[in-house]
Parts: sequence; structure tokens; C-alpha cells
Amino acid sequence: MVSLLYYAIVFVIVLGAMIVIHEFGHFIVAKFFGVRVDVFSVGFGKRLWGVKRGDTDYRISLIPLGGYVKMAGENLGEEVTGAPDEFTSKPKWQRLCIAFAGPAMNVLTALAIPTALAMMHHEVPAYLDRPAIIKAVEPNSPAEKTGLQTGDLIVRIDGVENPEWRDIEDTVAVNPDQNIPLAVNRGGEVKQLALHVEGRPVDQEKIGYAGFKPEETRIVVKEVKPGEPAEAVGLKVGDQIIGVNGNRIEQSGYGIAEVVQAIKGSGGQPVTLTVKRGNETLDLRATPALTGDVWLLGFGLEVSGIEMVNQRLSLIAALKYSVDTNLRILDLTKTALSQVFVGKRSARDTLTGPVGIAQIVGQAAQRGPEQVIELMAILSLNLGIFNLLPIPVLDGGLIFMLLLESLLGVFGLPLTLRIKERMMQVGFVMLMLLMGFVIFNDISKRIPWRTAAPQTEQARPANK
Repeated sequence: MVSLLYYAIVFVIVLGAMIVIHEFGHFIVAKFFGVRVDVFSVGFGKRLWGVKRGDTDYRISLIPLGGYVKMAGENLGEEVTGAPDEFTSKPKWQRLCIAFAGPAMNVLTALAIPTALAMMHHEVPAYLDRPAIIKAVEPNSPAEKTGLQTGDLIVRIDGVENPEWRDIEDTVAVNPDQNIPLAVNRGGEVKQLALHVEGRPVDQEKIGYAGFKPEETRIVVKEVKPGEPAEAVGLKVGDQIIGVNGNRIEQSGYGIAEVVQAIKGSGGQPVTLTVKRGNETLDLRATPALTGDVWLLGFGLEVSGIEMVNQRLSLIAALKYSVDTNLRILDLTKTALSQVFVGKRSARDTLTGPVGIAQIVGQAAQRGPEQVIELMAILSLNLGIFNLLPIPVLDGGLIFMLLLESLLGVFGLPLTLRIKERMMQVGFVMLMLLMGFVIFNDISKRIPWRTAAPQTEQARPANK
């Protein structure tokens, strides 16, 4: 119960901060252009506390999910006097700047967070920027079934020439259950192959899995807690976990997720871990103990064998890294949404609403504050881009109506208040339908009668 409350608080802080930053963008540009701002509220609903400075009531409101800015004369149907400090009295280009300012603030935040983190601490796998030479192939994986072998150099994948491992991972991740063409250089001969990427459920979503790896990795025991079931059956630090309940597992983060799921979903029944210790292979059978409301064995796992680069980046290098990261996120998002529209991917497996975001934030909170801050950058970018959609009631809808009004003005045609109101009504209905779909989607993927998906939040050392 305490952990759920903690995750809820983190979720409110993360989402609220991103929305307040968005609204601050509108606020500061409106002030710059001399628009009267009546209210700057952190939260919605009933005013709890505030202070008035000049024309603006700076307040904290009851519902802590974001905030809003109320500018004089901005709402349709609101009585306007034609005063020079009203929103509608300003030139269209200034109103466009005010509308763009919110999304722009989110994008700037999405750039600033990775930049600052990279300047303080930048730890990434060394292989990401290296040529895609396959160092290991998982047994019975799509890669093995395709005929890929250790030592193959991937020279083309899905149209990308001479890809690095970062490109490979991105391409595979966004193409679950798809066939993608690739070419490999094997001993100087280029072979053309078709890889069927397997779809894997991860946190009620679906990502692609191929089964080839840039490094030979192992799942090893990082920690064994004294007095816990794992210690009682003789599990030791350094043991390599190769199977659970008789099933071989991948030597990757997904393999850790399989172990975690087997233990947490055991219901208190014994779990058999197959481990390698030196030249020995052992089967250790342990009964999980109930800790809080979770079944655990009391040990931690990590994926070893991955060379990491750990260094602080200069401002220019960190900014370049941040720009590249955000462009990659946008490209992956575009690819996934394009697949939805052409029928290659279901919207159900792609779109996430507030329930899903809350779960993701909770998982990030388990891994530590740095993960939460990184997630804030991703959410800020998505919030900024989403608000640019040309749907009335969003910033993009206001931008669209201002541009449409300017275009019609060229031909001497007005965009009447009645038409604007109808556009706003349609936009509101569209937004509510979208929100209803993603919330229903979130809940339907998490109701008890569905098969629980493996949890991947334990890829770093964690208590089992």
C-alpha cells in the first residue's frame, strides 16, 4: 500500500511538472507581448491558496494534475472589450507565438534534461556506436531460425546501410511480428536474408525480439540476502542463471524478466533455478517467501559481459547527444504510429494512456531518481508534440485556426465565431474519444483475467 502511494505521488509530480512547464511557456510569452494573464494555477479545480501580483492570481488548486493559464479574452464566447491587453487584440503572429510557446517549452525541457544528465554522468553500452557484428545468437531465436551466425556483420537492415548496433536495436524494437530484410557479410560474401521479428510482451506492450547480440552476455547473481530462501538452498553470488522451472532462458534483460515473473507469479509454490557454477550445472529448488504482497527469494540479478562507457560529456557533446536521442525517439514514434495506420501494428499494442504512464513512472521510480528524470524528458517531448496536433482545444488546434483565419482573410472571407465554436466542439469530442480509447486500452490490458506480461524493471540488481 505504501509503495502504491509512493508511485502515485511520483506520477503526480512527474506529470504535473511537465504540464506546469508547458503552461509556463504560454505564460512567459503572453507576458512578454503584454497580454493580461488573469490566472496561473498549479493544479485544477478549487483554489486552495494563492497570491496576486499585478493582474495575475498565482494559485495552487485542489487537483494536482498539472495546471493552467487563463489569459484575458482567450476563450470563445468570453466577453471581450477590445482592450489592448486582451489575447484577441494582439496580432496573429503574436498569438501564434503564444500558442507555440507551450509545446516549445516541453521540447526545450526534453533537450535540457538529457544534456544536463550527460554532463554529470553518462554511462552507455560501448557497443551502441559500433558496427553490427553478431557476437552471440540465442538458441531457437528468430535470428537462429533465419540462419544468422556468430561473426556475421549486418551491412543493411530495413533499408539502413552500414547500421550500428543502435540502429539495429531500434529497428528490431519497433517491428514486432514483422518480416524485415537484412544483408550480412559472412567471410567476404554478402547474403540477403529475411528476418521474422518476434513480438514480445513487455509491460502490457509489444516490442520486437530477434535474438542476436552484440556481446556474449550472462545472467549472474549479484546479491544473495542473508536468511532468505535463496541462501537456504545454496544460491551464491556469481552463479549464472540459465533456466527457470526447466525452461531455458535468454541471457539478457528479457531472461531476467522471465525469472522475476516465475518467482512473483509462483503463488508460494517452489521454483527451480538452473544455474552454472564453474563447470557444474545445478538445479536449486526454493520456495518463495511473501514479502509485503510480493513473492520473493531474496537475491539480485544483473546482465554481465556488457562493456560500458562511463564519462562526463562536454556541453557541446552532451547537447549533440540530447538532440540525437530526441530525434531517435521521434523517429521511433513516427514508425510505430505509421504501422498502426497501415495495419502492421494494432493501436492496442501501441498507444498508452494515463494508467500505462503511471505504471511506467512507478517502474522508473523503482530504479531510482535518474530513471524518473530521464522519463520526464521523454514525457515532456511527447506532451509537446501531442499538443501540436491540429485538434481544436489543443495548442495545435489554435494554431490551425489562426492560420486558417489568415488564409481565409486573403480571400476576404471571415472565420466566424459560430464556425470556431463548432470546430472546438468537434475537437473536444475527438479528444474525449481518444482519451476514452487509451484509458480503456490501458485497463483492458491489466485486468486480472488477462495473462500477466513479464516485468522488465528488474534488469538491474533487485530483490527477488
